[in-house]
Amino acid sequence: MRIGIFTDSYRPYTSGVVNSIDTFSRQLRKKGHETFIFSPSYPNSEKEENVFRFVSIPSPTHKDFALAIPLSFHISATIKQIRLDLIHVHSPFLMGYLGSRCAKRHQLPLVFTYHTLYDQYTHYMPFLRNTSKQFIKNLGVDFANKCDLVITPTGVVKDYLVGSGVKVPVTSIPTGLDMEEFETYDQEWMRKKFRIPRDHSVLLFVGRLGKEKNVEFLLRCFNRVLRTDSRVTLVLVGSGPEEQSLRALLKEMGISSRVVFTGLQAKKNVINCYAGSDIFVFPSVTETQGIVFLEAKALGLPAVAVSAFGAKEMIKHGEDGFLSSHDEDDYTKYLLDLVQNHTLRQEMSQKARERARFFSSAYTTDRLIHEYRNLLKARIHA
Repeated sequence: MRIGIFTDSYRPYTSGVVNSIDTFSRQLRKKGHETFIFSPSYPNSEKEENVFRFVSIPSPTHKDFALAIPLSFHISATIKQIRLDLIHVHSPFLMGYLGSRCAKRHQLPLVFTYHTLYDQYTHYMPFLRNTSKQFIKNLGVDFANKCDLVITPTGVVKDYLVGSGVKVPVTSIPTGLDMEEFETYDQEWMRKKFRIPRDHSVLLFVGRLGKEKNVEFLLRCFNRVLRTDSRVTLVLVGSGPEEQSLRALLKEMGISSRVVFTGLQAKKNVINCYAGSDIFVFPSVTETQGIVFLEAKALGLPAVAVSAFGAKEMIKHGEDGFLSSHDEDDYTKYLLDLVQNHTLRQEMSQKARERARFFSSAYTTDRLIHEYRNLLKARIHA
């Protein structure tokens, strides 16, 4: 098969969406299929085979993000030339809208992965900032209903979309992990690099430092943990627009020295951070899957997360982690349970490793290929 992928974000930008596209594309190619990616251009974009870049402008609300101008006089000729079998879009906006128009014009099946609860992210979208969240939710549902198939990263999000009015077929296929990436790591790298005491338990957050990740809540809970057990360090891997306000909050609480900001890290170093930590912490209430949960499991980290959307499906409460209410007392209690109970931590660590095996990228890509083939068969027999 020859698959056209239309996305509003791609390398060198880093995000869960970009990771998902990369993971599935890599596996699709391994299995003998071809992918063609249509994406924004960035100042430091490298020329890549089968990647078509569109002229873009910097986002006024997020300096690292580029907004593609979804116009091209050559797009139809390009699609005919590369002989696409279907189009898979990864947003309902700029490039996603272009992909849907191309699918309609060339009578190709259209697949849409609903990665994000878009109504929770309007503060990053300059063309949508003053638009109501309900309008954005309706826009996503309307776009989904114009597709042949909608894919969600978890069953929880599938239920949310169906309940919101999506009538076309919806199936849940999570982004899988390339398990080989997690077989080689340096367990000492993080502690040496950031001078973390050997007798400290390390709580690890990996993700964007943005409002939607709810990191301020995590910092307040961590401050409570320190009042009970001082031998704990919190490591935040990533960057984002809230970093300075988070640093200011830590200074106000007087615990700046107990929190490490690593900034953006290469993938191998992120894996080293997982390997050198003890507990994965993730307070986001908007995550549709959270591939970071699977990455943490692959290195045996039990997790403490707020019970919302993707987290509910990624964590088995009491087995490989804890699902907390959005309450500081509740979340802090679960953190302390794992910090202070080493036996419980080891048991949950083993469970986490065992469960990670069910999310290999090879397996999840086979499921995606099955859905693609069903769509193509349906077109032939229509």
